[in-house]
Amino acid sequence: MRAGMRAGMRALVVLLCALRAGGTELTFELPDSDKQCFHQELERGLKFTLDYQVITGGHYDVDCYVEDPTGRTIYKETKKQYDSFPHRTEVKGVYTFCFSNEFSTFSHKTVYFDFQVGNEPPILPDMSNRVTALTQMESACVTIHEALNTVIDSQTHYRLREAQDRSRAEDLNGRVSYWSVGETLILFVVSIGQVMLLKSFFTEKRPGSGGTGT
Repeated sequence: MRAGMRAGMRALVVLLCALRAGGTELTFELPDSDKQCFHQELERGLKFTLDYQVITGGHYDVDCYVEDPTGRTIYKETKKQYDSFPHRTEVKGVYTFCFSNEFSTFSHKTVYFDFQVGNEPPILPDMSNRVTALTQMESACVTIHEALNTVIDSQTHYRLREAQDRSRAEDLNGRVSYWSVGETLILFVVSIGQVMLLKSFFTEKRPGSGGTGT
């Protein structure tokens, strides 16, 4: 019984210490008429996935392309709001992925990307070579691990949506504020004009009728 509990606790510790596939998440500023490139050295036959999304700026679009170590473009999209690019490397070397905002002359962008490399390691060390069925504790650990990965992905998705919606709300609030100030100025000018017009009606001088004495 104690041995089974110890095995279950070891599996739970492995679950809590397990890491997702190696990768990088980054949110960065992309000025207008500018380009940002990132580089990653990868082995041959390694799978990677690039997910990106424009959070703020302009029409929420950006150009993106990926080049292999030979300089060959393996992915290229223009004016995309978001996309996902999975690929398995064919040559070893430094891979380059770039985000370009060169087509925009005044819109500043904020871009998020998630670069995941390799497959996720098994939650249990001997899971791939295991011949016996998983215990109830181990099955529960695997289920919890998958659920946590789903929660992490959902949190990332909703965090990006919240940031994008907040940016749109702030932009709309700014436009409404400017429109309100403009309307206020117009009403002020119209009111002054009406007052001046009415005043001119009452202060109009009548021509004097002078008589000549005999």
